[in-house]
Amino acid sequence: MHTGMKMRIFDTLSVSEKDVDTSSSVRIYLCGVTVYDESHIGHARTIIVFDTLRRYLESKGAKVNLVQNFTDVDDKIINRAKKENTLAETITTRYIKNYFDDFDKLNVKRADLYPKATEHITDMINLIKGLMDKGFAYTSKNGVYFSVSKFKEYGKLSKKKIDELVSGARVEVDETKKDPLDFALWKFSDESPTWESPWGNGRPGWHIECSAMSLKYLGSNFEIHGGGRDLIFPHHENEIAQSESFSGINFAKIWMHVGMVTINGEKMSKSLGNTKSIDHVLKKWGPNIIRLFCLSGHYTKPIDYSEDTLKETITKWRQVENCYYEMILSDDSKETEEIDQIKDTIHELQSEFENALDSDFDTPLAVGAFFKLVKNINQLASSEKLTKKISDVMFPAFQEMSSILGLNTIHVTDDEKNKITNLIKQRDTFRSEKKFQEADAIRKQISDMNIVLIDHKNKTLWMKQEKIGIEN
Repeated sequence: MHTGMKMRIFDTLSVSEKDVDTSSSVRIYLCGVTVYDESHIGHARTIIVFDTLRRYLESKGAKVNLVQNFTDVDDKIINRAKKENTLAETITTRYIKNYFDDFDKLNVKRADLYPKATEHITDMINLIKGLMDKGFAYTSKNGVYFSVSKFKEYGKLSKKKIDELVSGARVEVDETKKDPLDFALWKFSDESPTWESPWGNGRPGWHIECSAMSLKYLGSNFEIHGGGRDLIFPHHENEIAQSESFSGINFAKIWMHVGMVTINGEKMSKSLGNTKSIDHVLKKWGPNIIRLFCLSGHYTKPIDYSEDTLKETITKWRQVENCYYEMILSDDSKETEEIDQIKDTIHELQSEFENALDSDFDTPLAVGAFFKLVKNINQLASSEKLTKKISDVMFPAFQEMSSILGLNTIHVTDDEKNKITNLIKQRDTFRSEKKFQEADAIRKQISDMNIVLIDHKNKTLWMKQEKIGIEN
């Protein structure tokens, strides 16, 4: 991937696009999931956007350090454990395992580090001590709180005014707090799981977890802090307040937030019972369709999960598979005159792809450039002009774009290739001898291997198709 224009990403804090320096290391902290239930399509979108961002940065030669936490201590986890009459750790272990099962299947590259909140209690206690020493935190009957009024820039990320927040405070009422907006850094509790602290036994507040882990592994003023748009307030607002009060310097250079996934235009929520688990959507659509869906809208905007859109994406995916097999099976060695013209087309489409991603990570435009390339290859193939020489020129661009978008066509081994080619030859022989029953038997054998035949005028090619649940 050549490095053309500078890459820019929209920063929620400054409400403007900011440059990302891809010449050195890009440190990214991504707020991960709270492990008390299955991950859903909303989580998938955020994580797939950041996976694609990481793949693109690496293709530009940047060294990416991606840290994504697991929130494995939280009231929701404790309540789930009570409901199932088991330990909190049993719940978190189960859902962390499921998380990796889901996201490995979605072809998401593993982050460099997955810190768990429970493994960083000492770091959190030290951070809270520092805030107490600097006068930003105080102890009350129920725990240790951050004093919001002491951080003069509170509200700068969410653009909320403190007085408006107080009047419409959706904050748990606690008479022992000095101010309704103050938030918990440490909650006193005797209920397991608890840890010892200088102020009393209990567990950390949610916001302090991410501050402690990101500061520990990425330091202050790292390049990108990311998550879903629903985390802007209060989670990321509170992270900024406590981290900058502690360090005295800016917490992150860019705040990158991914829009929500709605279901048929409605907000996805447990209470409405319309959440779609990753396991469910994988069984129904498979990884490539889900990735294309998650990248189909600009990351800052919401996207709507609708069956119709996803069905259309299957048709598009079949074109990608077709194009891949047309290229790897092209063996025509005849000369072609238009190779320079083809090189120009590839260069244009690669530039279109890169410029889209450099310009505030516009994945819909980049996906569009990829499909233009696919269409080009398929047109050459259907007009019998796709020679081995042209395929060799086009294949690297196809591979690179697929890889950045995290798409995986089903590859075949040389043994499989030979076996299928021989079966097709046998079938052709039977057909020429008018032994149609035997020819059909071979076609059935081929189709049982998930192979689809592509009949050209002078030859029969084939492709191996991904099984997509909805078609079965």
